Amino acid sequence: MTKTKNKILIVDDESFYIDVLVNLLKDEYNVVVAKSGEQALKRAKSSAPPDLILLDILMPGMDGHEICCFLKQDPATCDIPVIFLTVKSEVDDEIKGFELGASDYIIKPMSPPIVKARVKTHLALDRARKELKVQNRVLEQRIQERTREIQQTQDVAIYCLASLAETRDNETGNHIRRTQHYVKLLATYLNDHPRFRHQLNDEFITLLFKSAPLHDIGKVGVPDRILLNPGKLEGEDWEEMKRHARYGRDAILAAEKDLGSTSFLCLAREVAYSHHEWWNGAGYPEGLQGDDIPLSGQLMAIADVYDALISRRIYKEPMAHEKAVAIIIEAKGTQFDPEIIDAFVVLQDEFNHIANQFADR
Repeated sequence: MTKTKNKILIVDDESFYIDVLVNLLKDEYNVVVAKSGEQALKRAKSSAPPDLILLDILMPGMDGHEICCFLKQDPATCDIPVIFLTVKSEVDDEIKGFELGASDYIIKPMSPPIVKARVKTHLALDRARKELKVQNRVLEQRIQERTREIQQTQDVAIYCLASLAETRDNETGNHIRRTQHYVKLLATYLNDHPRFRHQLNDEFITLLFKSAPLHDIGKVGVPDRILLNPGKLEGEDWEEMKRHARYGRDAILAAEKDLGSTSFLCLAREVAYSHHEWWNGAGYPEGLQGDDIPLSGQLMAIADVYDALISRRIYKEPMAHEKAVAIIIEAKGTQFDPEIIDAFVVLQDEFNHIANQFADR
């Protein structure tokens, strides 16, 4: 198979230097010529662009510096190596050329061995750069694929673990999906709210969506006689039920201790521990009040309560959407942050849509 020759564009207004360079390079390279800046730019942007440009600086009209500037500003030609040809050898001139993006200088009158050596060197460097760029692109794709695989594995593990906790008290995996989407809906709506915009960025919302399924992971530590009790829990049984928030926090803390803390685990721990706190301080486990309650827990609280109201449980029948909305609105300023409830009111139809989309079958 015949190897394709590299293409060299010679840009010079003097026929003498053009002839010298063409005779010097024609046996090893495909040589094309331009005698003006306009002609040079046109040939550089052709469907078969040069692999390297030998560019004279002192030319009438558009000089070499201007040509180089145009080449480096255009994405189609910015990566083509440019070697300046010049009778000037002052340091300032060379610095200017390198600042414009030139790869090298060749001083006139030219030494044929130097011209050949520098052309060969810069073509080799450019070839290596292109190969490295391809390798980097392949590596980035592999990293992205591997990252997606890890994320998918993490998501499946989270979902399975959360489903195990939910199904112990006859809840379903769809409860997990619904509450995930309620929380994301609320957070996305509030992400430009003056009180919340500093926290509700895209990364936080993504992590909140992923961590939401773990909000009741602590239920695995609650005995069946309490978790499956169809009656009203009182006394020590109610106290034990409330401990599921601590159990969830402690389980995630143990994972952080063994595996190292991450933003995801921190947020999951926060959600598990704080989603039963009340705005007025009457919640559990800490009795936090107002903005002392983590925002993630406040958002999860509304999502969890709404879904509990509209869903069938061992101790109750499902409630109509309208009645559930009315109960939540009534808890504005007591159980829930008033401004988050205002967002819930605006989004209530979309909550209902999510509930229907992921309804229990």
